[in-house]
Amino acid sequence: MIYSYKTSGTCSTRIDFELADGKIHKLSFENGCNGNLKALGILAEGMDAAELARKLKGLKCGSRKTSCADQLAKAIGQFLLTNGARPQPYIL
Repeated sequence: MIYSYKTSGTCSTRIDFELADGKIHKLSFENGCNGNLKALGILAEGMDAAELARKLKGLKCGSRKTSCADQLAKAIGQFLLTNGARPQPYIL
């Protein structure tokens, strides 16, 4: 099942991904920095979702208070909460 997350404060407007056995799969972004976000999707493929969120949480883009990577960390945290998992505090 593909999970979609509407981003806030970034050029990308949506993040889509699948989570299977705690691993990220098929990560994609709508809009945003095309090359960088494709690279992020390739690098994240098969990574542990909680570890990925921990690494990306709090990253900023220029003078913005968030980034596409930070929004991905938030999307993972929200996915874990809404699907009955208990994310680590550092994810939220």
